[in-house]
Amino acid sequence: MAGMAMQRLRVREARARFSAVVGAAAKGDATVVRRHGEPVAVVLGYAAWPRLAGVRPGFADLLLAFPDAGEIERDPTPAHDIGP
Repeated sequence: MAGMAMQRLRVREARARFSAVVGAAAKGDATVVRRHGEPVAVVLGYAAWPRLAGVRPGFADLLLAFPDAGEIERDPTPAHDIGP
């Protein structure tokens, strides 16, 4: 999470400011939540989660993300006879 801005809050503060914590996460700013001074959780934006968790898109996701090339014109030349 290098380069990511991070604030540190106690659980009580994070709960009281939950909407602001989620808003910051959506903008790319993670929040470390501490209990008794020890980090116990990190709130981060959804865009960062798949990369950090190692989630990879499935084949269908990749196909759906492929840009539309429009209609592909068929080559009218006859196929070659390769023989027996």
